[in-house]
Amino acid sequence: MRKSIAESITSAVKDLNKSGLVDKITMKNIHNLCLPEVKEYPPAKIVSLRKKFKLSQAALANIFNISPSTVQKWERGNKKPTGASKKLLEIIERKGIEALI
Repeated sequence: MRKSIAESITSAVKDLNKSGLVDKITMKNIHNLCLPEVKEYPPAKIVSLRKKFKLSQAALANIFNISPSTVQKWERGNKKPTGASKKLLEIIERKGIEALI
């Protein structure tokens, strides 16, 4: 449901921009507000992604510029990825590891 609402709003703002009623800055701000939320990554999903791309915990940590112990804590469920780390996991899932290296 959220996706269809966001698409409707973005489409309407694009039309308003084309007709000159909304400037590019406003259009960009509306688009950024309609970005989907980044989902949570449970431990099993992190392990699965890491293994899919044949990465060690240290290699994944290096790509994310974090410590290997942080990756270990994610995979044990002692800590959850937040902020940029969640977004990077989402990018890897969607576009592959090549998007980050």
